[in-house]
Amino acid sequence: MQGLKKMRMPLIFLLVALLFPLFTDNQYYIYVVTLAFIYAIAVYGMNLVGGYTGQLSLAHAGFFAIGAYALGLLTVDANVPYWLAFVLALVITTVIGTLVGLIALRTKEHFFAIYTLCVGYIIYLIIYEWDALTGGVRGLIGIESPAAIGPITFDTGISNYYLILVFLVLTVIFMKFLTESIVGRTYVAIRNSEELAQTIGINTMKQKLISFVISTFLAGLAGALYASFVRFIGPDISYTMMTFDFLMYAIVGGFGTLFGPVVGTLLIVILTQSLQFMEDFRMIIFGPLLVLLVIFYPRGIVGGYQMWKMKRAYKKKQRSVDQGSTYEGGD
Repeated sequence: MQGLKKMRMPLIFLLVALLFPLFTDNQYYIYVVTLAFIYAIAVYGMNLVGGYTGQLSLAHAGFFAIGAYALGLLTVDANVPYWLAFVLALVITTVIGTLVGLIALRTKEHFFAIYTLCVGYIIYLIIYEWDALTGGVRGLIGIESPAAIGPITFDTGISNYYLILVFLVLTVIFMKFLTESIVGRTYVAIRNSEELAQTIGINTMKQKLISFVISTFLAGLAGALYASFVRFIGPDISYTMMTFDFLMYAIVGGFGTLFGPVVGTLLIVILTQSLQFMEDFRMIIFGPLLVLLVIFYPRGIVGGYQMWKMKRAYKKKQRSVDQGSTYEGGD
């Protein structure tokens, strides 16, 4: 009963997400929410390595772009069947992520962040400059939409919406089991004190590498879904500003929380699209709001809500104890 109560809000969100396309015929709204779902998958990767393991990777947009370009090149240039290209894109991203992680994780804290920022920028330059392979500034056009699975086709906005929603739900379920397992607790131990984690026998290098590789896998997954959904990609998706957008979504939703990436991404993406007419003043609006959020809700919206619930439960319990003491004193 307690477990069902905890899952009440996620189940309500899932129900709303399933019914949303049935209550609107505006394809633009469906497009924006689908895009937010894709970004949320990528943010889950950043949240894992940053929020749980304590390693801030600033190359996340680069791995997002690798997944997108791998799928695009395999389907457009090599004529590989879509789902095979999809799997290969994830493998390519994960392999590159492993190689980068083996070197990057020899550094710590801000040195790790600086190193991954440099890696992300190098990925951007490769995509931008390697015109013969990536199309350079022109990008890739005409990327295939997801191929049919039996009788189910994905040639409409609504069908793509539900496909990406399935991937998002699977990502959330995977993250729930991972973060609540002994492996997830190991990541938190490393985040809190790597030296202490080493003294109790945790192979911190191995665990940080696994966390980083899973993070790049999720970034590649989001990138591959993005490429087949938008069907056009350019070097801008690998630019550092994209990484900082992901970071903002994670901070707003709540670093180190299970549902923070979904809440933060949906809120900011929908708000950004609603304020498109004020694009030139975007950072003037979001900058102060982000500063205020960090000051008053350092754990983000979801983290702040969890803290409020814990304090409320504690005060309720304390009142019960005080009342019990009063009755005993009266007797």
